[in-house]
Amino acid sequence: MEERNEQIIEEMTELSEEEVAASEDTTGENSAEEVQLEDAGVLQEKVTELEGKLAETENRLLRLQADFDNYRRRTLLDREAAEKYRAQSLVLDILPALDNFERAVKMEAKDEQTSSILQGMEMVHRQLLEALTKEGVEVIEAVGKPFDPYQHQAVMQVEDSEFETNTVVEEFQKGYKLKDRVIRPSMVKVNQ
Repeated sequence: MEERNEQIIEEMTELSEEEVAASEDTTGENSAEEVQLEDAGVLQEKVTELEGKLAETENRLLRLQADFDNYRRRTLLDREAAEKYRAQSLVLDILPALDNFERAVKMEAKDEQTSSILQGMEMVHRQLLEALTKEGVEVIEAVGKPFDPYQHQAVMQVEDSEFETNTVVEEFQKGYKLKDRVIRPSMVKVNQ
């Protein structure tokens, strides 16, 4: 009987050892799975972080492209405006001389010599106007037109029943436009 007891004890010991070994294997597998799950979580966090950085970088790239397109468009418009209005400073320098020619041409000739000088001045005046017109300069119409603060500079006001309210009655100095830009407004008298 003693043998029998020893045999039962041995079997129990073997079973215990097998259970311990099996539980160790399970624990090892669980630990490996837990490590893999932890690694997967860390990797997922990194992927999420990198995706966020990528989205931010793409957003910055789009903004930079839009800024560059705006810069290129602005530069092109500036270049076109510079080309379009390249004669503006020259025209502004010539306008006082043109005004003086107009005043001189309005003088009355007292004799034949003065008459021929005035004719020559008239021809020069006409040539100057033609050259300026070729560059896109045009006279701003004023008398009889409604007052426009963008094109006219009111230096006097008057009450005249012949003209409607806010109408230009008299022009003291001609105004000029270069293409579509006013380079010198007309100095005018306006009806109230």
